[in-house]
Parts: sequence; C-alpha cells; structure tokens
Amino acid sequence: MEHEDQEAQKPLLATAAGSSGDGRRGAASSSSIAVVVASTAVAVTGSFEFGISVGYSSPSQPGIMRDLDLSLAEYSVFGSILTIGAMLGAIVSGTVADCVGRRCTMAISDILCILGYLLITFSQNFWWLDIGRVSIGCGIGLLSYVPVYISEITPKNLRGGFATVNQFMICCGASLAYVLGTFITWRTLAIIGVAPCLLQLVGLLVTPESPRWLARFGHPGAFEAELQKLRGKGADISEEAEEIKDFTEKLQHLPKSKILDLFQKDYIHAVTVGVGLMVLQQFGGVNAICFYASEIFVSAGFSSGNTGMLAMVAVQIPMTGLGVLLMEKAGRRPLLMVSAAGTCLGCLLVGFSFLAKEHHWGKDLNILLALAGILTFGGSFSLGMGGIPWVIMSEIFPINMKGAAGSLVTLVSWLGSWIVSYAFNFLLVWNSYGTFFIFASICGLTVLFVERLVPETKGRTLEEIQASMNSSLVGTSHK
Repeated sequence: MEHEDQEAQKPLLATAAGSSGDGRRGAASSSSIAVVVASTAVAVTGSFEFGISVGYSSPSQPGIMRDLDLSLAEYSVFGSILTIGAMLGAIVSGTVADCVGRRCTMAISDILCILGYLLITFSQNFWWLDIGRVSIGCGIGLLSYVPVYISEITPKNLRGGFATVNQFMICCGASLAYVLGTFITWRTLAIIGVAPCLLQLVGLLVTPESPRWLARFGHPGAFEAELQKLRGKGADISEEAEEIKDFTEKLQHLPKSKILDLFQKDYIHAVTVGVGLMVLQQFGGVNAICFYASEIFVSAGFSSGNTGMLAMVAVQIPMTGLGVLLMEKAGRRPLLMVSAAGTCLGCLLVGFSFLAKEHHWGKDLNILLALAGILTFGGSFSLGMGGIPWVIMSEIFPINMKGAAGSLVTLVSWLGSWIVSYAFNFLLVWNSYGTFFIFASICGLTVLFVERLVPETKGRTLEEIQASMNSSLVGTSHK
C-alpha cells in the first residue's frame, strides 16, 4: 500500500525513464506523453480562440463605431452580448458533451465561432454584427467544457498542470487580440479569429475521445483502444482500465443526472466547491478590472490607459505560465490561497488609489497605487484563481453528473461575469474606492473558503477524488 502510494507520486516523465531499465516501458511512457501533449494542444487551441473572442471588442471599438456609425449604447450591446451567448452555450454544454462526446462538442463550438466571425467580417449593419457576436458567445460557452476533456485524458500526476494550460491560452489569446487590434482593422482581426477554429477542426480528426466518456456511454472496445492510445502502445493499462470500469458500473445504477439532482445530499459538497469557486472568482472583480482596466488607469490619473494595459499583459502571461509549472508541485489549495490573497491585496491598493485621489493626497501616489494594484491583481489572478477553479470543477464531479454540473458551473461563471461587467460602471460612480474594497473583501473570503472546503486533488485519480466527495460513491475506487 505504501509502495503504491509512493509510485503514484512519481512524475510520469520519471516513469518514462524506467527505473528498472525497461526500454519498452520507457518508450510507452514517452509515447503516452506525446499523445497527451498533442491532444491537449488541440483542445487548448479552442481556449486560444476563447481568449481572442473575449479580447476582440476592446481594440475594435473605435473602428466599428466609425465604420458602421454605431452609438455608444449600440456598441455596448455588441460588447456585452457575448456573455449572453456564452450563457446560452453554457446551459447546454454539459448535455451536448454527454450526448455527442467531448470532441464533437469542440467541433460544434468551432463551427459556431467561424459563423460568428464571418458575420462580423462582412457585416454592414448593427444586426449582423450582434448575431455574429451571439454565435461566438454560444461557441465559447461550449468551449468552457475543455478542462473536463483535458482532465479525463491526462494521467493523475500531470492532470493539474495540463488543465491550467487552458487558462494560459485564454490569456495569450486575449493579449494577442489586444495587441493586434492596435495595428489592424476590426474586419481583419475578425478573420484572424477564424484561424484557431480551423486548426482545431483539423486536429480533432486525429485526437482521441475521452476514455471515461466512452466507458460511461457504452463503447467498451473503443474505451480501451483510446486509453491504450493515450498511454502508449506498450503500456500496461489493465489497472487503470479496471478502475474506470468498476467506477462506471457503479454509476450505471445511478439515475440520469439533471441539474436539480446536483443538490441532493450525495453531491452537495462537490456543488458547494464548484459553484462557490466560480462565484468567488467572478465577484472578486476580475472582469471589472480586465474589461475596464484602461478606464481605471485614466480615472486614477494616467494620461492614457495603453501603457498600463500593456504592462498588465506583460505580467499576466508569465504568471499564468508559472501557475502551470507550479500546479503539480505546490498543489491546488496552496496556489489558490496565495492567488486569492494577492488579488485581495491588489484590490486594496486600487481602492487606496481612488481614496488618495478623492482626498488629493498627491497625483503621483494614486497613480503608483493604481498601477501596483492592477498589476498585483492581474499577476495573482493569473497564478491560480484564473485556471484552478476550472481544474477542480473538472475533477470533483462523477461522470454521471458532469453534464449537469458542467452546465451549472459554466452558467454561474458567465452569469457572474455579466453581472460584474454590467454593474461596475454604476458602482464606480456610486463609490470608486468602496467598490474595490468590496472586491477585496470577497477575495479575502475566498482564502477562507478554500482553506475550509476545497480538497487537495493533486496526485489522486478522478475516481478517488469523486468517491471521497460524493457519499453514494464511497467504496468504488481503489484506495
């Protein structure tokens, strides 16, 4: 038992070398890593598209308003309607992913995004522009399910790091859209948005389906074949396959999931963690700061928001990369608590910046506090709070509940995003520094929430995690 636990903690790369000198085993492990890396790369191409879609509206605003003669109110509808489409996509994401599989869901998302960007590219009026934006929103709402696919195909000792690549690619996509948008026209930027979708569609033709989905929905032969492909031709998959089979057989006796079923006693802990993290992630102010960072910098005393925005981009990408590297070393819980504490500090600094401006404590002071606060918030959020809640969400729900749970959690995330982004300007008028102190309080509450309720999932199989959190599944996984 102790020996098995120690073996489970060894990195896959170390296993690939073969401690016993077994060349065949090493080759199998290397093959496994290559297939998992390639499959993850295809999946996160959609995440890159997600980022471009979120970042598209900010640099495109002047050109679209000028070329199509839109009012500020009409453009505000165009910008915010993305979240409405994303909520629609999120509602059906779990059901679609369960019915047609993870790969087909990503393909449907690509088609919706391609259609949306083509409508925007060739639009001549307000209506085609908005229909295209809604179509893109529906597509990225479905793409919110990407972390689930990644968690289901990766070995347990690499799962966290691979799943957080999703957030890293979202960050890269948004940053690229912002930078390119300052040099090219909005129609050209829309055409660029089509490229990741086409790449993913091609990649999906050769990407393995999730073995756990195949096992759950009655494809036993295909399940073992895809698992073997993911683990390498010469790898021994018997133990992992048996564990998945045993867990799936137990799930077959449970009723088909509905969203209301998630609130039964058996699943309430998982729902509390999954939904709670998404609520705290959104109401901690991330979209207020990301969507309106330029405006915040100007309000705090900067002559232009561009310098601050570029500085924020320069901080976010390396911090997201650092989070990916630390995921399997530090664990989910420590990274989450450090990240949430950092966002709390960032919001406090921005709040003090507006307080300094209101009391005329010196322009240099409030500019310095605003810059330090937003960079601290952006870097800290990218380190953990941006990606880890999605990783944990993909780990804690059993396969029979993942469809309903994925829809619920994604819907909550997008609803929270819309509420915060819509209400922020009103809150800023009401009380600028008070708004950021509220965000800071929520970020501080997140630290307590993680410490009290969120389990550490590093180095454990999905079956072990789910059995430990859902009382009806106790005894279904090999301890």
